[in-house]
Amino acid sequence: MDRVEHSERADRLVDAARAVVRAIPMGRGRDVLHGRWLGHPVHPLMVQLPLGSWMSAAVLDFVPGQQRAARTLVGVGLVAALPAAAAGWTDWAELRRQQMRVGLVHAASNAVGVALYGVSFAARARGRFARGRMWGLAGLAAVSVGGAVGGHMAFRQASGANHAEHVPELLGTDWHRLGDLTDFPVGAPVRSHLGDEPVVVVHDSSGTVRVVADRCSHMGGPLSEGEVTEGCIRCPWHGSTFRLSDGWNTSGPATAAQPAFTTRITGTLIEARLQRLSDDMPTTAGTAGQDKW
Repeated sequence: MDRVEHSERADRLVDAARAVVRAIPMGRGRDVLHGRWLGHPVHPLMVQLPLGSWMSAAVLDFVPGQQRAARTLVGVGLVAALPAAAAGWTDWAELRRQQMRVGLVHAASNAVGVALYGVSFAARARGRFARGRMWGLAGLAAVSVGGAVGGHMAFRQASGANHAEHVPELLGTDWHRLGDLTDFPVGAPVRSHLGDEPVVVVHDSSGTVRVVADRCSHMGGPLSEGEVTEGCIRCPWHGSTFRLSDGWNTSGPATAAQPAFTTRITGTLIEARLQRLSDDMPTTAGTAGQDKW
């Protein structure tokens, strides 16, 4: 897998496939397939049905008199594999290049498995159950390899993980000095730090100071290099959009919200702490010296 990650041989195919996936007009359906509504990628959940069906079919293949039931499960797996693949490809198109290289191997293994199960189903439909069982076991081996590669992507490469999850643990709920109000020009996102953690600060025209974690929860992109519009900031890497007031992800591919901070201003000194449920809106320059919590 390390060799696959660093090999550039398939990069033309990666670029072509990504362009095709991104060009498909899905509208809000893209966020649905990403799993933004669920709070984490939906693809790992969707693959349970085809894999579970095929595993169960493999068991029934060795139980006398269960040929028709096994064939039904193979068919259910084939149907369920289609939306699972759609979600997988949608997520894949928004990954880093090394992850996408491994993702091609993952997709290829699963595609081989689906094709083998298609042959298995056709054989079973003709009453050739022994042959169907053989092709089914071959398909199970292929999708098992695909599952192992998918595990590498998830647990070794952190594909689909929340890349801002560590922020609350590192910063806690204490107040941290952010800087002087004059350090942050109105309307422009500015990268700063709370302790060692990078944050993006937006001082808007009303005097409100907004602060969210700078590393995008999707793939760690620098939000401070993104565009601020209508109270949101858009990641420059993959286009995830977050509300500055509370960090909520209003559009994907990010499935997790961005850690947001409550601010207070004493004179011109800005302090910030991790936003809590009891917190009010961030402080404005017009309410200097007041704790909004």
